[in-house]
Amino acid sequence: MSKGANSRAAAAKVLAQVLEHGRSMSQALPEHTGNLESRDRAMVQSLCFGVLRNLPLLNAALARFLDKPLKKDLVILHYLLLVGAYQLLFMGTSDHAAVSATVDATELLKKRRQKGLINAVLRNLQRQRQSLWNALNDDPELRHGHPRWLADTIRAAYPEQAEAIFAANNVQAPMWLRVNTQQISVAEFRQALEDYDPELLQPESIPALPTALKLQKAVDVRQLPGFADGWFSVQDCSAQYAAYLLAPQPGQRVLDCCAAPGGKTAHILEQSPSATVHALDVDAERLQRVEENLTRLKHSAQILTGDAARPEQWWDGELYDRILLDAPCSATGVIRRHPDIKWLRRAKDISALAQTQAALLDALWPLLRPGGRLVYATCSIVSEENSEQVKAFCQRQHDALPIPTAPDGATSWQRLPGEQDGDGFFYAIVEKQQ
Repeated sequence: MSKGANSRAAAAKVLAQVLEHGRSMSQALPEHTGNLESRDRAMVQSLCFGVLRNLPLLNAALARFLDKPLKKDLVILHYLLLVGAYQLLFMGTSDHAAVSATVDATELLKKRRQKGLINAVLRNLQRQRQSLWNALNDDPELRHGHPRWLADTIRAAYPEQAEAIFAANNVQAPMWLRVNTQQISVAEFRQALEDYDPELLQPESIPALPTALKLQKAVDVRQLPGFADGWFSVQDCSAQYAAYLLAPQPGQRVLDCCAAPGGKTAHILEQSPSATVHALDVDAERLQRVEENLTRLKHSAQILTGDAARPEQWWDGELYDRILLDAPCSATGVIRRHPDIKWLRRAKDISALAQTQAALLDALWPLLRPGGRLVYATCSIVSEENSEQVKAFCQRQHDALPIPTAPDGATSWQRLPGEQDGDGFFYAIVEKQQ
C-alpha cells in the first residue's frame, strides 16, 4: 500500500460529499480526515481545493479516457480519478507517486476490482498530458473553472475585470491578520512576528487599515506569538473595513447581526472599547465560537440568539446607534477561500437570498436611532444582492439616506476578489435622517 493512499481515498470521499450530496467542504473535511496525520490532512485539503478550482478541465480530461461515465456504486472512482488527474496536471507530485497512491486508494474505497481501470486511465493521461493540456487549456470555458451561470453573471457585471476575477478565484488566498491594539501595538506585534520568522510578513501595508498584516504563507495560528494572549485575529483585509465604516463611537449602543464567528464583533470593540455591543446570530452553536473568540481577545459583548428578521424575539426595545448587517449571501466574493461555493451555489439561489436580505434590512431599520448608522455588508459580487439591494431599500424607507462609503465618495463600495489581495466584499452606509 502506497504511503499516500489514505489521503487520496479521503479526498475522493470529501469530493463525493460536496459534488454528489451538496455538502460544504467545512462539513465534509473533518468527517473524513479526523484519523489522519496532520501532513495527510493538509494533503487532502490541497487535493480537494485543487480539484474544485479546476473541475471543468479535469472532467474534460477524464472524459477522453473513459468509455462511459462512472455511475452508481462506481461514482466514487470518478472522484478518485479527479484526484489523480489533478496531481498529474497541476501538482508537482512525481508521476509514479501520484499514480501508485491513487491506484492503491481503490482498495481503501473497497473497489479493488477496478484497480486496473484507474491505473489505465491515469497512465493514458500521463502519456498524453502535454497534448491534452494544450487542447483543453485553449478552451476559455474550461480554463476559468466556473459554472456557466456564474461566469455569465460575472462577465455581464464586470466585462473588463472578469478574467482577473476568474484568476483571483482560482488561487490560494493569503493569510491576513488583524492586530488587537487593545493588547499590543502594531509595531510591537510586527517585531514579534519578525523575531518568530523573519520571512513571514509581506512588506506592503494598507494605509487605510493600520491593523492589517499579510503573511507570506499560511501558518498554524496557534503557533504564532501572542495567539493565546489575544494579540491578533485572522481576518481578510476586505472584511476589516466593516468596523471602520461602522465608526462606533465611545459609549454607543451597537448591534452586530449575523455575528458568528465574531471577527467583526471583536473589531468593533477594538475600535470602541467602551461601546455596548450586542452580537446576534440565529445559530446558537456558532455563537459559542463568538464567545470563545471574544474571551481570547479579552473583549466583552452581550451574546443574543435569535433571528435578525424577527426582533420581537430578542430585542429589549432600546434603539441602537449603530447596526452592522453582514447579511447572508451567495459568498461569490470568497470563492478563492471556499472553492466549493462555485459548485454548491445555483443561479436560483440569488433571488431567494435577495429576498432574505431585504427582509433583514426592513426588520432592523426600526431598531436604529434617528441620526444612527447602518452598514450593510456582503461577501458577494452579485449586484442583485448589493447595489440593487441597497437602492431598493432606500426607496422603501424614505428616512434612509445613503452616504459616501467608497474611497472615491460613492455611496456603495464593491471590492472585487484580489483587490489589495483581499476577498470580494460589498459595503454601503445608510444613515437614518432625524
